[in-house]
Amino acid sequence: MPSPFPGMDPYLEQPTFWSSFHSRLIVALADTLAPQLRPHYFIEVETRTYNDTSDGELLVGIPDAVVLAGIAPSHSKTTDSTSTPTTAGQFQPQIVTLPMPVEIKERYLEVREVGSNAVIAVIEVLSPKNKRKGKGRRVYEEKRQTILSSASHLIEIDLLRGESPMPMQGAVQPAHYRILVSRAEQRPQAKLYAATIREPLPEFPVPLKADTESVLVNLQAILAGVYERASYDLRIDYSQPLPPPSFSDPDKDWIAALIKSA
Repeated sequence: MPSPFPGMDPYLEQPTFWSSFHSRLIVALADTLAPQLRPHYFIEVETRTYNDTSDGELLVGIPDAVVLAGIAPSHSKTTDSTSTPTTAGQFQPQIVTLPMPVEIKERYLEVREVGSNAVIAVIEVLSPKNKRKGKGRRVYEEKRQTILSSASHLIEIDLLRGESPMPMQGAVQPAHYRILVSRAEQRPQAKLYAATIREPLPEFPVPLKADTESVLVNLQAILAGVYERASYDLRIDYSQPLPPPSFSDPDKDWIAALIKSA
């Protein structure tokens, strides 16, 4: 069965589903674009890697593998039951958790020109780590600025309501979800395609080499395909509360009525 929502399904934003959804969406985008780009262009799935520390929120919504650097896994819990008994004036030690080095891998897409291998466009699907304050956001914003300073186009897909949107000026239309299309030759201007929870996700162009050349992406159709193939209809419990952040009261009422009628 399809999702009850006309656009993005907010239940996919919860950590239980986001990691697999992000990976599936990246691959589905690549598979959809590949035949449209032939014979002059091709698309690659690339990986950005950086190290961070395993704080309390780090493992929430990480889209790809997380590896503890140089740490042998422990398969059992131990307690210091044989330590010296406490006596007057001694303190019982507390068990604490230390931040550990973690390798983060994030996937994104590159449209490349056949022959020259030049990067024509970069397609990013934002993850919670990209938006949350900390090293992940700093790493992504640095990469973003590098692209915006280059001759490559940038397509930035934000299907997460949480945390602050990426920097931009002039966005006045209320939106839960955003798709930014930045053509290199039109910077600093860019086109922002915005949608609320009540709307289908908009189609958007992927610019190519010529000023007027592009391919159109039907993101809603791609999302629907991912939802069906992953059997999210069998896995999501729509009777559970919506993941944060909270919607407005009118949107909550609309969502409740939508789910009830599904």
